[in-house]
Amino acid sequence: MSAMSASPVPTREPSVLPVPRDGIAGAAPYGAPQLPVAHALNVNENPYGPSEELTAAIGAAAAQAAAGLNRYPDREALDLRRELGEYLAEESGVPAPPAEAVWAANGSNEVMHQLMLAYGGPGRTALGFTPHYSMYPEYARDTYTAWVTAERGPAPDFALTAETVTAAIAEHRPSIVVLTSPNNPTGTALDLDVARAAARALEPARGLLVVDEAYGEFRRDGVPSALTLLAEHPNLVVARTMSKAFALAGARLGYLVADPAIVDTVRVVRLPYHLSAVTRAVARTALAHREELLGKVALLRTERDALAAHLAGRGHEVAPSDANFVLFRAFRDRDDVFQALLERDVLIRAVGPAGWLRVSVGTPEDNTAFRTALEEADPR
Repeated sequence: MSAMSASPVPTREPSVLPVPRDGIAGAAPYGAPQLPVAHALNVNENPYGPSEELTAAIGAAAAQAAAGLNRYPDREALDLRRELGEYLAEESGVPAPPAEAVWAANGSNEVMHQLMLAYGGPGRTALGFTPHYSMYPEYARDTYTAWVTAERGPAPDFALTAETVTAAIAEHRPSIVVLTSPNNPTGTALDLDVARAAARALEPARGLLVVDEAYGEFRRDGVPSALTLLAEHPNLVVARTMSKAFALAGARLGYLVADPAIVDTVRVVRLPYHLSAVTRAVARTALAHREELLGKVALLRTERDALAAHLAGRGHEVAPSDANFVLFRAFRDRDDVFQALLERDVLIRAVGPAGWLRVSVGTPEDNTAFRTALEEADPR
């Protein structure tokens, strides 16, 4: 029988299908809307892609890697890890961490998942602070790690204090604490005194502190990275990504910096050959051309600040942002505003506390389109 004439796969009654494990049955997969709109401002992408010259360089590197795709890639990717460390030394003013202190994976999502696999698990707890990135509890669920939360400070700052964090650690006795800087979805930067207090509070129980800096390159001048605390606290991990500031969301390259012993533990739970030769070639080429790729970060910061000022000028409550997005409170039902914007070809995100919306910073043209659409979608 030909493939064209083959019978379709029959639809089975749920009663005869295998039963998923607890926590999976009935759950929906993660996914922000991906819609064909003129102004996609919902997933915090960098709107500026690589130049033609860099596209050609990436293509050449991928082609070179393709010549050896019949072989498994080097599992350790030490060249890439060393180059990531050298970049961080430039970006954050810290001594360049050795390759053995850096770990790379398929996006910071896989980095976080691997950390939960290595340091979470049955009988262990991970602690976060709401509002937070919606994937954190899913990493915990997938690894049989209990996920608990405490509240961040009140709007519009949504700030954390050392007292809040240490009290939550004392209450829940977590194996893992996840802090973010800047925080998604609020854009709030982390006071490093809070990170210090959390690391110290976890030390007696040998707990792990993870500071997620996926949006770290967008922080305002003078806001330090948690990378500066690594020498003080061996239980600290700092996670980064090339998806945002590097405009490589489609390449899937995230990484962490930590004590080499933590990296070695993560290596135990990684899947074999988890990082493809093509991904590594693309990432190394991007690092070699980082001046171009990061060249729009200053513009995006300026556009972010202008967007926040515009929203505040309209009377919205606006969360101070060190990221490439702005969280603001709508004047009316946020779902109605979201839909009205979508009807005007602008896609943002209904996320965070009730009544709030998040808009990613786009090109000046994107941002103008958002402002214009918002005037109609959410009038004062």
